[in-house]
Amino acid sequence: MVHYELLFVVGLMLIAFFYSSVGHGGASGYLALMALFGFAPESIRYYALILNLVVSAIAFFSYYRAGFFRLRLVWPFLLTSMPAAYFGAKFSINPMMYKIILGIMLIIAVMRMLLVRTTENEKTHDPPIAIALGIGLILGMVSGIIGIGGGILLSPLLILALYSKIKEASAASALFIFLNSVSGLAGLMTTQIRFEPHLIYWISGVMAAGLVGSAMGSKTLSELNLKRVLSLVLLAASIKLFFF
Repeated sequence: MVHYELLFVVGLMLIAFFYSSVGHGGASGYLALMALFGFAPESIRYYALILNLVVSAIAFFSYYRAGFFRLRLVWPFLLTSMPAAYFGAKFSINPMMYKIILGIMLIIAVMRMLLVRTTENEKTHDPPIAIALGIGLILGMVSGIIGIGGGILLSPLLILALYSKIKEASAASALFIFLNSVSGLAGLMTTQIRFEPHLIYWISGVMAAGLVGSAMGSKTLSELNLKRVLSLVLLAASIKLFFF
């Protein structure tokens, strides 16, 4: 049991390191790991959002200090995503349906990591407010239902639509994840959740890994090999959700 718990914490730390290096909190990774370790669907949203909250806050601080944050880039998305995440978290869905939706989200996360270009955008423009409000509403609702912050979906959109440069997208996504995780947790607080006694060790582990990953990511770390390793973990988890 000790070895099982240690392996789980190491997995959380690796996910926190990988995700924080690109300005994310890691919720999709934590959900995947918990699915692999057989956690109950009704509890993993809660735990994933707590860990997400810690790591995204650290990631945002690192990218903010490095000068990559632009408020105009993210506030229109947040205006609608935060209340949507709150109400989305209140949804109680069938465990089998939850596994299917989560599996699809993990595949999207894999595609995002492997297919979104890493070449820098030379010219960018701010997102139109009306479009950002609509996208924020959708991302917030999905985030609340699944138990993620939504940055894994927002950051490729910002890059592909030429709304931001890569590290600006990371900074914006980190704040987006943090605030949506707060809203999602607030929505979940109305349900009965059993407190996991080892949660403090999980938080300590992801905090340490997040500090290292975000510091490296906001400065010099190359993403490519890290993305490949993490993508394999997420792909394995999605296969488990669909077929086991």
